Amino acid sequence: MRKSATLVLLMLACVVSRAQQPPAHNQGTPGPETTLKVDVKLVSVYVTVTNAQGGPVAGLKRENFAVQEDGGDQTLAVFDKESAVPLSIALAIDTSLSTRHDLPLEQASAKRFARTIMRPVDGLSVFGFSETVLQATGYTADLKRIDEGIDHVRLGAATALYDAIYLASRSLTHRQGRKVIVLITDGGDTMSKIDYKEAVRAAEEAEGIVYSIIVVPIESSAGRETGGEHALIQLSEDTGGKYYYATSMAQLDDAFRQISDELRTQYLLGYYPLHRTSNSQFRRIQVKVSGTPEAGSYRVRHRAGYYTAPSDF
Repeated sequence: MRKSATLVLLMLACVVSRAQQPPAHNQGTPGPETTLKVDVKLVSVYVTVTNAQGGPVAGLKRENFAVQEDGGDQTLAVFDKESAVPLSIALAIDTSLSTRHDLPLEQASAKRFARTIMRPVDGLSVFGFSETVLQATGYTADLKRIDEGIDHVRLGAATALYDAIYLASRSLTHRQGRKVIVLITDGGDTMSKIDYKEAVRAAEEAEGIVYSIIVVPIESSAGRETGGEHALIQLSEDTGGKYYYATSMAQLDDAFRQISDELRTQYLLGYYPLHRTSNSQFRRIQVKVSGTPEAGSYRVRHRAGYYTAPSDF
């Protein structure tokens, strides 16, 4: 009996020892711990660097960048300049009644933007949103189809802005390369089913960079939705994008020109996360630039961080 008991204890010890070992990388089925997947996933960060005048800074090198995650230093595994990487743009145009006077100008300016930015490797999808969200075209580099999609958007009554952000983000989720959402809106939301928090998370999970062109009513400030404007500003900053105000065709064109210039001079930084210092689902990313005389005046923009697990909505 003693020999049998000893043998059983040895077998149990062996089982426990194997259970405590990390799973082999070549196993066909993943382990139950989702954090194991996060630890080996390459985190991609698209970075825009601008000078004191707001112009894009080109020509920086790998050694000019330092990346931290939750305060811990990271080692760059990937560094690239983004001019050759495919670009997917979700262009979302507000067609609610509050924008009816400006819509023709927005459509004309959006067409010029597409002609400036699109290359054969890129794709642009047109969304129009009022009380509903319509995806007028799938992702395409065909300028004729893009023009037709922009012309196809129609005026509606209300504004489902956050629904548009959510659906545009979901359309980008499985696209490769850089992913961008360009919003043309006055900032108001009157009937979305999705709330602001859900819209932001969808954009962050898609790794979408949000550029907001906020169309300000010309007649008076009484028609402005300042709460919505502030929400768009925060969304743009959290995703590494930018916001612009426009009250004229010239300002619309200038906003699109600046977006185009920035997208041609972005940097891609990639790293495999090290040294987990937090159990939070959201990991914060910090990027700093140094090693040049003007570095102290540069502004560095990138997404605020990433979620370790997808949302359930």
